[in-house]
Amino acid sequence: MRTLVCSKCGSTLKVEYSDQVPPSGIRLPLHNPSASITLGEGNTPIVELPQSGHITGLDRLFAKLEFANPTGSYKDRGSAVMMSAAVEYGATEIVEDSSGNAGASVSAYAARAGIQAHIFAPESAPPAKLQQISVYGAKLHPVPGPRAAATTSARTFVKEKNLIYLSHTLSPFFTEGIKSFSYEVATQMCNDLPDHVVFPVGNGSLFIGAFKGFEELVKQGRMPRIPRLHIVQSTSVMPVVSAIKNEPWSLDMADHTVAGGISVVDPPHIHRMGPIVEATGGDAVAVSDESIVRWQKILAEKEGVFAEPTSSAAFAGLESLIQRESIGRDDTVLVPVTGFGLKDAPPH
Repeated sequence: MRTLVCSKCGSTLKVEYSDQVPPSGIRLPLHNPSASITLGEGNTPIVELPQSGHITGLDRLFAKLEFANPTGSYKDRGSAVMMSAAVEYGATEIVEDSSGNAGASVSAYAARAGIQAHIFAPESAPPAKLQQISVYGAKLHPVPGPRAAATTSARTFVKEKNLIYLSHTLSPFFTEGIKSFSYEVATQMCNDLPDHVVFPVGNGSLFIGAFKGFEELVKQGRMPRIPRLHIVQSTSVMPVVSAIKNEPWSLDMADHTVAGGISVVDPPHIHRMGPIVEATGGDAVAVSDESIVRWQKILAEKEGVFAEPTSSAAFAGLESLIQRESIGRDDTVLVPVTGFGLKDAPPH
């Protein structure tokens, strides 16, 4: 639980199971899954988006409404497993850093588990997200400066207080929890499985966790193949896209973006994402803030789906992927709406 990276190479850790994947059902890294911490996360709806499909030229465009999770984002899938593991290891007080959604999610599941949480977040994070962190009883530590400053402050606090750093960006338990997304897709879309899934990517936990879930489903014979998995980032912060495209990127190139949830300048899993894109035949694109805000309005006004800017970035990317012919107009496409719009109000 206290070890989050390899002591030799510094890479993030992965969970491996000693026995084979079961013929059906999801495998999780818990000794007693029946006693896991839960708030009823998962089983989020998949809805068709006919108007957005018309705009992009797609006949079959679907959204998985991940904001229907208990705290309003997909992060609850990972927090449930990560906090369950924390309970099994006897944790009573933990530290996390977040741009908002993960902090709120970890706070809620910590409250459910009876664990005291310390959440370090940029003081510039959306007020609604900071308020949500506090309402669950977590101790909020606002940090001036960029998102990376919150990580630095959290790690310093962990060393000073000798606490457990339960980082959702590094924890393999969190990534394992995300697999449920893929298992639900296989069940809900069994008669029309997606050809493509388009993800907004910051740290990449949803992208990597979904891939692992799809990989398991193919091994179980429940899916014929893994969908093509695509990455979308903001042109203001695009380290993953730059790495995949072999384009220059440095921390001083980062700028402010409305999509705060994917504003990650140095993602720890960057080495894992390019191979997934290549293995699945996916692509990676970056989009402007203007297109992100445009798609936030389209989703709300045409579909009744109020997505936070991070989520609408994926739809802006979808439009670009179609224009690049990385996605065909006859293909079935799924986009996760990762967080609810009230968490991050649109600019006026």
